[in-house]
Amino acid sequence: MLNIDGSFGEGGGQLVRNAVALSAITNEPVTITRIREARRNQGLAAQHIAAIKAVACTCDAECRGIFPGSGTIIFFPQELKYREVFVAVGTAGSIPLVIQAWLPVALGAGGILHITGGTEVLRSPTIDYLDHVFGSVLRSSGAKITLDIHKRGYFPEGGGEVTVRVDQKKISPVIPDEDKDHSCCIFSCSSNLPDHVAERQASAADARLGPGIGEPCTISLDRRTGPSTGSSCTVCKGAKGGIALGKRGLPAEEVGRRAANALLMEIKNPGTVDIHLSDQLLVPLALFGGSFTTSTLTSHAETVCWLLGRFGFHITLRHDVPMEFSV
Repeated sequence: MLNIDGSFGEGGGQLVRNAVALSAITNEPVTITRIREARRNQGLAAQHIAAIKAVACTCDAECRGIFPGSGTIIFFPQELKYREVFVAVGTAGSIPLVIQAWLPVALGAGGILHITGGTEVLRSPTIDYLDHVFGSVLRSSGAKITLDIHKRGYFPEGGGEVTVRVDQKKISPVIPDEDKDHSCCIFSCSSNLPDHVAERQASAADARLGPGIGEPCTISLDRRTGPSTGSSCTVCKGAKGGIALGKRGLPAEEVGRRAANALLMEIKNPGTVDIHLSDQLLVPLALFGGSFTTSTLTSHAETVCWLLGRFGFHITLRHDVPMEFSV
């Protein structure tokens, strides 16, 4: 059994999510200790438990220590199988982060995940970023991933509902397209708010991005009612993106500008992917090969590289400008 120090490096939920996914993929039992030890709220939270359960259902894993606040878990995987999985985070915990744990496993065996929770929450990619940035890179390598957003869920109520379907396909090496002609896209969304909120977010983002990249952007508006109230703006161009969340007292225009500014900074920086996508792509990179570059080595990416090494995967790092990851 492999023993993993859950406090290593970045020491957050990402390490736990990736560790159980790699355990399922390699059929290597794992014990994870000192989980989120340096965090104010130590141990497992609801979204970490949801991610573990989503992965466990794909391989009939025996799990121990899976409860809120747990600092140690044991994960015994069995054979990976195509499964239809139902998971409820139970809070506004991040749906995209749970999907990120499940996806690498599903890419090997196929499967369907139905999940409820938060689609756009703090310290997490938005569901639109996951679909149109992370998901697009995987699709360009041959993955067949379909994502349906039934309801959007914002903090604190959550209540978002998403279904992800993955068909088993041969995956080519992960090499994000360096084509500079990728179109710019804006996804402006709101729930239980006047229609003009999403429109103002999109208009402000478009006004900022137009002069910055020298081309018009495609705008998609998603205005609906649901179990929670909030708004978000996600902008992307190729394998780089920017996000911003609305909040009470923050003008809709500022939400759009913040998302646009985040993307413009990444476009200005060297590399084929943004710094947040870099650590998200490392597990698929290890599994399928390929290479990509980004502007810097983040603590999250460094932690994932260490974890992959514990499971026998080696990522080659070229410490240059831009930073390159390859297999």
